[in-house]
Amino acid sequence: MGRVTSRTPVLRIRGPVRTTRPDTVAAEEPLEIRLAGSPLAVTMRTPGADFDLVHGFLATEGVIAGIEDVAGLRYCNSVDDEGRNTYNVVDVDLAPGVEPPDTALDRNFLTSSSCGVCGKASIDAIRTRSRHDVAADPVRLDLATLLALPDRLRAAQEVFTKTGGLHAAGLFTADGELVALREDVGRHNAVDKVVGDAVRQGRVPLAGHVLMVSGRASFELTQKAAMAGIPVLAAVSAPSSLAVELAADAGITLVGFLRGDGCNVYTRSDRLVLED
Repeated sequence: MGRVTSRTPVLRIRGPVRTTRPDTVAAEEPLEIRLAGSPLAVTMRTPGADFDLVHGFLATEGVIAGIEDVAGLRYCNSVDDEGRNTYNVVDVDLAPGVEPPDTALDRNFLTSSSCGVCGKASIDAIRTRSRHDVAADPVRLDLATLLALPDRLRAAQEVFTKTGGLHAAGLFTADGELVALREDVGRHNAVDKVVGDAVRQGRVPLAGHVLMVSGRASFELTQKAAMAGIPVLAAVSAPSSLAVELAADAGITLVGFLRGDGCNVYTRSDRLVLED
């Protein structure tokens, strides 16, 4: 398996002090996803939880509805210059009757660590409709529980503590219990890994849960929440205008700037329990 981190020498400058020392950085390597041997997508990710990533990607892109739609998956024999397996190619067999996507029509499935939707043909092509009625989710969330989530997410980020260079996505219950956390150089990958973990355990749709992300709330992350049936998406930074639009359309409670003792609630604020 690929390494989550690597060591590299750096010149460290702190005021007048100059030192050369090794530093730990987050690993970033390509992962190619294939369907029955045919290339589907390439994403730059931090190695680890790759099968979660693949399941989550396929689910949030609408290729599969759940674990029952996957007949099998495996690492392919992708080798480096020294003949060692890089574990950077995963081949997926869909279950009989599950139609593979026609990538030639509206989507180039080439993604990066910074933008998971690059190559989408148009905004209509990425407004994938969820199989789940997120708007009808009756979940209620206490404000105190919501405000505590960033600290709980940060406390569980083991690799970030070493590198300072990874995004995180955490899945929480409405009571604030951490269900799953994944880290990655790409925030969309971190979300796919969390969703993929739920897919593999047969827990999708994720009704009654909160998805907490360490960066901003983009359109794509909002779409992934909708596709997984997650009613609340919270971010420590700002949402985009399209994220707000999609959250309102899908019935997702979208929270931004969740820091300290405050936050902004952009949509479906009725799910938040406030003190009188």
